[in-house]
Amino acid sequence: MRMKRYLLLCVLVSSLGGLLFGFDTAVISGTEKLLQSVFHLSGFWLGFTVASALIGTIIGSLTAGYPADRWGRRPTLILIAVLYFISAVGSSLAWDWYSLVIFRFLGGLGVGGASVVAPMYIAEITPPQSRGRLVAVVQFNIVLGILLAFLSNYFIALLQLGEVEWRWMFGVEAIPAAAFWVLLYGTPRSPRWLVAHGRSVEATEVLVRLGVERREAARLVGEIEESLGDRHVAWEALLSPRYRNSMLLAVAIAAFNQLSGINALMYYAPRIFEMAGAGKDTAFLQAVAVGGTNLLFTLLAMAVIDRFGRRFLMLVGSIGYILSLSATAGAFYWYGADFDGLGNAVVLMSLLVFIASHAFGQGAVIWVFISEVFPNTVRAYGQALGSFTHWFMCAAISWTFPMIAAASGGHAFAFYAAMMVLQLLWVLLVMPETKGVPLEEIERRLARRSGSAAP
Repeated sequence: MRMKRYLLLCVLVSSLGGLLFGFDTAVISGTEKLLQSVFHLSGFWLGFTVASALIGTIIGSLTAGYPADRWGRRPTLILIAVLYFISAVGSSLAWDWYSLVIFRFLGGLGVGGASVVAPMYIAEITPPQSRGRLVAVVQFNIVLGILLAFLSNYFIALLQLGEVEWRWMFGVEAIPAAAFWVLLYGTPRSPRWLVAHGRSVEATEVLVRLGVERREAARLVGEIEESLGDRHVAWEALLSPRYRNSMLLAVAIAAFNQLSGINALMYYAPRIFEMAGAGKDTAFLQAVAVGGTNLLFTLLAMAVIDRFGRRFLMLVGSIGYILSLSATAGAFYWYGADFDGLGNAVVLMSLLVFIASHAFGQGAVIWVFISEVFPNTVRAYGQALGSFTHWFMCAAISWTFPMIAAASGGHAFAFYAAMMVLQLLWVLLVMPETKGVPLEEIERRLARRSGSAAP
């Protein structure tokens, strides 16, 4: 029991990268209107300012695989914590628009890196039967971070701080970033990384500390050594036919995640609710309701993901997406710029259903699924590919939303609904189930689907 508590502690600490991920991505929603006013930004440049952190996430997700493989998962997470801290302090003290964009970019590097390394690290230290729930702790912390950002923005807005309000909203993040930085020093290295670097004895000891019986730990180390084969780990290896199915699955789920429009809501929630007729304080409070719903349904998904499986959650979420996004688009087409109380309520309820569908489906599944479909030899690079796709699409959606919404909010939400119809077809026809399957067995199954022999 003591050893299992240590495993849970390691999962909680490493998943703090997800909490900061969520906080960093959502906090911009409370600042974007002030930033547009203070720095006199057009719709295009406002979108770029919001997307500046996302450009960092693209680079961070692409490059995180290298230090994670070379230096290890834990040292890379420590570097990510440092980036979060510098970004929070720097953004709050930014002296002009250029410095703000640079510090937000640094935070984006941390977010992109965390989206790759945190779920990968947890997947590599947890047993198959509980891997879905424990990797999903990252997603729980992401949505907790989102809720905390919305709450923080709401309470800071109540203080009526004027033009410096946005500085306080950004600066609060330095506190959890510092805690993450310090706590990481109490976690172990990944046993799979240790085996890959010829430190099998140390890997066995880590598994024992994490609650695995010594004989079972020795057997697991042997399986890991066998699965590594000849370790010519590089992007060229990932692009080989053997990993084609893994790549296509990761790219598809990551692209669909953003084509739902989820981060348009995360980054522009108060603006969307104001477009639907809410006052400023009410819009911030409705954003908190979005964060609370996100957290509640993420908890529900975590409770059932290893019982009902990844595909079931994705099916339920896809149907919820289609219904809620269609209703939101219909409301914007019907009311245009003349929303009344009923119209505002329709948008609020539709977007609460939307966020519930996301939390129960894509939100809970994406990082678990991507961490599972790549084998040991290329997991760091595969996770980076999936994360890169996610953040590239996120940047595109977030950059274009202000311009599309200026023409009609209905156009944006109708497009997202159409994309979710395609996701539903992908889940029904293509997506495999991975619940309870050891990582090495998933590798063998996908290799057979690609027509290649697994190592």
